[in-house]
Amino acid sequence: MRNIKNEMKLEFLSKSANEAFARISIAAFASQLDPTIEEIADIKTSVSEAVTNSIIHAYPNKEGIVKIRAVLYEDEIEIEISDTGIGIENVNEAKAPLFTTKGNLERSGMGFTIMDNFMDNLKVESIVGLGTKITMGKKIKKIKDENTY
Repeated sequence: MRNIKNEMKLEFLSKSANEAFARISIAAFASQLDPTIEEIADIKTSVSEAVTNSIIHAYPNKEGIVKIRAVLYEDEIEIEISDTGIGIENVNEAKAPLFTTKGNLERSGMGFTIMDNFMDNLKVESIVGLGTKITMGKKIKKIKDENTY
């Protein structure tokens, strides 16, 4: 079992204004691992995509709760974003590039593809009528000090 360095949980309403709040909160939390600017950008973008999916797709025509749990290990952050919305009928289809159920909103259908490319691992679990949980992780590469021999 890996040693947990720190852990946080966050809950908020599925309002689009909260996407930036989630992104910044996770970036601040991840900063404890001393990531590069690129690693932080990857994490922020992936969190934005996952939270936006919950806000737009999970709760059509109503508000619900989006939950985030993040765990820091020695060299990795694991982020879990979940909702109790309508769920995804076919996860494999939803993960396909350019697939969207909201074409009228000019959505690109690249959310899962972006998460998959920017993070080291991605797992999507969903049950129709009960909600969706996205778990993703990113290794933080330690930069060697130039003075170390």
